[in-house]
Amino acid sequence: MTACNHCGAGEARPLFTTKGYHLVECTGCGLAYIANPPSAEELTQIYSNSADYHVDLQTPGSKLWQRMDAIADNHLSFVHSIASSGRVLDVGCSTGQFLAKARGAGFEVAGAEFSEASANFASKHFALQVEQGSIHTSSQPAASFDMVTMFDVIEHVPDPASDMTKAFDLLKPGGWFVLSTPNIDGLFPRLSYKLAHKLDYWPHPEPPHHLYQFSIRTLSAMLAKAGFAPGPVRHSNIDLAYTFGVPATLARMPKRLAYALAFAPLVKLAPLIGQGDWFYLAARKPV
Repeated sequence: MTACNHCGAGEARPLFTTKGYHLVECTGCGLAYIANPPSAEELTQIYSNSADYHVDLQTPGSKLWQRMDAIADNHLSFVHSIASSGRVLDVGCSTGQFLAKARGAGFEVAGAEFSEASANFASKHFALQVEQGSIHTSSQPAASFDMVTMFDVIEHVPDPASDMTKAFDLLKPGGWFVLSTPNIDGLFPRLSYKLAHKLDYWPHPEPPHHLYQFSIRTLSAMLAKAGFAPGPVRHSNIDLAYTFGVPATLARMPKRLAYALAFAPLVKLAPLIGQGDWFYLAARKPV
């Protein structure tokens, strides 16, 4: 079994198994992760066009494009709560929608994207400076950014602790590291987990794409270990159609419809009480 990426402990308790992947929780620090993750070669295939990864995002105006455009607005709103200008590197920038909006708002921007097709689209469609690869293959020099962003990315990477260390290196003193990720301690994940084993269904973990499941506590602890000082947090919720399915799908699946009707109100309520199933978190490199 894979050792914990945060504390290095080798012992973990099982949480849930889906699609043949075993989600476990470290008994040392509480970090949740996939104990049998895909290989590097399998991950490359998963994020390729041949696997239909984000193909619809290469079609401006598609439903997925519109949904991600609205999410990019939310990203920019959180960024604006921290800074109004500066040089930004968006890691895992996908097809570039957030970067294009940030550039329009006055930021100087650059991107890195693991998917070759998505990186090429962002470069050509938006005329953005986007390198294909991870944060570790970036050619950007150390201490050259005022902000590094990773929106819905940190849960995908094989070694988040290493990514945090690299982000720290890329930031200027006083620079901000801004992340968003699903919240395993959110109200919906916690309550729906009580039924997960009975129903053999828990929509929160998403292997093989999501290799880790963070809470505010575990993500903050990892960032502190990397040298960051804590910053603001904003609770939100994952899009209901993404979590439960679109109405046409639910209409064909009565049990899933009942599940959605039972939990959807909690998903919408949770951010109001600081227990959203998705959150933004910012951390700062000390001056």
